[in-house]
Amino acid sequence: MEIKRDLYLNKLIARQHNRLVKVITGIRRCGKSYLLNNLFCRYLHEQGVDESHIIKVALDNIENERLLDPHALYDYVRQRMQDDNCYYILLDEVQLVNNFVAVINGLLPLPNVDIYVTGSNSRFLSSDIVTEFRGRSDEVRVYPLSFAEFCSVYDGDVQSAWIDYYTYGGLPLTLLQQSDEAKESYLKGQLANVYINDVVERNNVQNAPQLSVLTEIVASYIGSLTNPLKLSNSFQSMANVGITDKTIAAYLGYMEDAFLIQKSRRYDVKGKKYLSSPSKYYFVDVGLRNAALNFRQQEEPHLMENLVYIELLRRGFSVDVGIVSRVDSGERRTAEVDFVANRGSKRYYVQSAYAMRTADKEAQEKRSLENIHDFFKRIVVVGDRIKPKRDENGIVTMSVFDFLLEPDSLDW
Repeated sequence: MEIKRDLYLNKLIARQHNRLVKVITGIRRCGKSYLLNNLFCRYLHEQGVDESHIIKVALDNIENERLLDPHALYDYVRQRMQDDNCYYILLDEVQLVNNFVAVINGLLPLPNVDIYVTGSNSRFLSSDIVTEFRGRSDEVRVYPLSFAEFCSVYDGDVQSAWIDYYTYGGLPLTLLQQSDEAKESYLKGQLANVYINDVVERNNVQNAPQLSVLTEIVASYIGSLTNPLKLSNSFQSMANVGITDKTIAAYLGYMEDAFLIQKSRRYDVKGKKYLSSPSKYYFVDVGLRNAALNFRQQEEPHLMENLVYIELLRRGFSVDVGIVSRVDSGERRTAEVDFVANRGSKRYYVQSAYAMRTADKEAQEKRSLENIHDFFKRIVVVGDRIKPKRDENGIVTMSVFDFLLEPDSLDW
C-alpha cells in the first residue's frame, strides 16, 4: 500500500537547491522517513538524477552503525562525492549521530550539495531543532495523514472512512492494523511507549505518571478554553494529587514541543490583539487523543473541531481562537469564532458546527461571524452532507467532507 503525500513532496521539490538544509519535522510515526527515502528519492530518479549522486544513509540501520561517529559520517559523504555535479544528501534518523549539527554545518558550505535530514527521537522532535543550524535551515512540517490521504487508500465508502478516521486518526501504520482491537492496542502502545517516553526522556520528567494523567485531562478538554490553573484543579479532583499550575504549564510546553498537542491562543478580532489566557489545546492526531481516554468520550462534534483545526495547520495557516465583541441591549458581550486562520495576506474565519438543523441553532452558530465586518471570508463547516451554500450575509456553509477532501475548499 502506497500513500501519496504530494503536499509535502511538493514542498521538498520547491526547496531544492536553496542552499539551506531541509529539516523534516513532525510527530513520530507520521511518515517523515517514507517521504524522504521513498517518495522524494523516487522523484529524483524520475528527474534523471543518477543513483551515484543520491547519498542516502539510514542511520538507524545496523549496516551504518559505524557512521554514527560524526567524523566517519562526514568522511563517508565526502568520499562519495567524486565530481562537481550536485549531490543530494538524505540523512534519515540523523539525531543518532553524536554532534550531527557539526556534520551538517560542515557539509552545507560545499557548492554542490543539497541536504535533507529527518529524525524521530525526543531531541529531534523538538520544535526548536531548526535553530541548531544557525539560521541555515528550512523546516518542512509533516502531519499525520489528512482525510483526503486517508481516503485514497481506504477500503470502504467515505462515511465509513470518516468514522474510522475520527476514531483512529491518521498515523499511517494504523491503517495496516486489521481489526479495531489491533488499532486500539497499537495506538495505546504508541502513546505510552513512544510519545510519552519521548517527552519524559528529553525533559527529564521525574514523574511520568503525572504526565500521563495530564495527557488524559487535556484529551478530555479538546475544544474547550482552559489554562494551567484550571488543569491543575482538574488534576486534583481526578487524581487526588496536588500539582502546581507552573508544573502543568511546563508539561504542556513539553507536549507541544514534541508535536503531540497544539495550542491555539485567543485573538480579539476587533481589538486586533492576543489575550493571554485561557487557550485551547488540540491533538495533532485524534487517534492518540482517543487512546489517551481509552477510546471513551468520542464526541464527534469535538473530534470534528480538532480535525478542522489540524487541517488548517496542514494547509499552512497559523490558527487562533477568535473573540468578537458586540453590544446587546446596552451590554457588551463576546462571541467566539472557532478559528481565525491566517496565511500571508489571506484570512478566513471558520466556525466548526457539527449540526445546524434548526433556525435557532444556525443563528447561534453564525452570530459571531455576522458581527465581523471586514472583507475576509466567513465559513461554517458542518457535519451534515450538504452542498456548499452562501447566505444573504455572505457566510458560506459547507460539509466537513467538502472542506477536508477539496484542497481549495476555503476559496469556494
